[in-house]
Amino acid sequence: LIIFRSPGANIIRTIDRVKAELPVLKASIPAAIDISVPMDRSASIRTSLRDVEMTLLLAVLLVTGVVYLFLQNGRATLIPSIAVPVSLIGTFGAMYLLGYSLDNLSLMALIVGTGFVVDDAIVVLENVTRHLEDGMPRREAVLQGAREVSFTVLSMSLSLVAVFIPILMMGGIVGRLFREFAAVLSVAILISLCVSLTATPMMCARILRGGRKENLSRLNRAAAGIKKMHDFYARTLKIALKHRRLTLTALFAVIALNFYLFIIIPKGFFPQQDIGRIMGAIRGDQSISFQLMRKKMEQFVAVIRKDPDVTSVVAFTGGDSTNTGRMFIALKSRSQRPPVDRVIERLRKKLAKISGATLFLQAVQDIRVGGRMGNAEYQYTLQSDSLSELQRWAPVVAKALEKLPELREANSDEQTGGLMSNLVIDRDAAARLGLTMSQIDNTLYDAFGQRQVSTIYNALNQYHVVMEVAPQYWQSPDTLKDIYVSRTGGALSGAEATNGITGAPADAAVQNAGVNA
Repeated sequence: LIIFRSPGANIIRTIDRVKAELPVLKASIPAAIDISVPMDRSASIRTSLRDVEMTLLLAVLLVTGVVYLFLQNGRATLIPSIAVPVSLIGTFGAMYLLGYSLDNLSLMALIVGTGFVVDDAIVVLENVTRHLEDGMPRREAVLQGAREVSFTVLSMSLSLVAVFIPILMMGGIVGRLFREFAAVLSVAILISLCVSLTATPMMCARILRGGRKENLSRLNRAAAGIKKMHDFYARTLKIALKHRRLTLTALFAVIALNFYLFIIIPKGFFPQQDIGRIMGAIRGDQSISFQLMRKKMEQFVAVIRKDPDVTSVVAFTGGDSTNTGRMFIALKSRSQRPPVDRVIERLRKKLAKISGATLFLQAVQDIRVGGRMGNAEYQYTLQSDSLSELQRWAPVVAKALEKLPELREANSDEQTGGLMSNLVIDRDAAARLGLTMSQIDNTLYDAFGQRQVSTIYNALNQYHVVMEVAPQYWQSPDTLKDIYVSRTGGALSGAEATNGITGAPADAAVQNAGVNA
């Protein structure tokens, strides 16, 4: 049983609610049936969120440490240390009003914003500190310092927000994904602007003291290193100003090199993830029966379950056609196994020994682009106004893709190699025997169509009663000769009203893309 969340629902909250209902479900079903959770998508999401939250905490601590290292003043460091969490907490309120949640994108925006929101507070703090070190009274130093840099802080913040306006206006998949990132980051910058022009001057007036920097012996070594960096920068700056033409030439050369690197660097839409999940698509021979397809599925599952890095496997047959199936594989945690690509490569070698069916494996990604499920990570759609031309060129394109060394497991979803059996009815003979086409059709449906004939109700559930022939009679079309048709005056063998059974090729499945009814 695969459960999907409703559009707009929080996946973590939904999974927790489903798990909370499991004890109730277990109590309401027979004891012979066991309910377990073989695959939980939230595990990787929770791990990712914990990692991002830890990164956010480390970012705040590192920013505070760097500020303390350069200011060398505990009281002065306290001000941006307060301004950063105040700005982030204010951003949480705006996120709530905008309908955003704490996900990877919003947390990533807060991590990036940590460096931005501290800038405004440091600019105001540094200017106020400079006036205090010059001997100006504290109140006057705060007013003068904040007044001098207010326009600078405003222009800095607005210019940063302007950078994200194109992302906010961007359409398509990229726009939908990164709009939340840009909105959260812009809100954080604007809130930090308000904090730096209001709360930061107030804290400077209450916390800072006049005089020079604190003489902290434990920071002398770090201060000496910073001074060396400052002196090195001063020397290199003098050299650059002395050789202006050479400096400008080097600048344009670096810009040209960046353009060249932008062209040759490999590009992709999303980075590959390793969330500990593998999805498999099974395809058997196009004329394979359901029973044999089920055995092939069991063989695949048995091989995969023996792998030391696999924790659970869920598989089912059917869906697109009788010769297809799906498989979902859960792996151990990242610290206990190799990368997912190596696991897939190892499984491919083992599964290649099973004949009669093929299992295509690919790593599950949090973000998947595409309108339909496929057997591979990338899909190429071939379209034509002529079905015959499409059937002629589809194998040609598939074979050309198979020859490319960069591709693996190139395959086509074209399935024109199926088989079907045609039961030819002799209408004249059927009329002489008193049989109608409706009677023959209903008899075949009773035997092979899984007709629901009744429903059994009890206090907890309802059960459908399905009529069909025993499974051993599904194996051969010759069974049709032994079907008897009920009629007035007694049953009659259907073979007396037929001209035999003919076999013919048929499409095992027909895929439609971009077709509107």
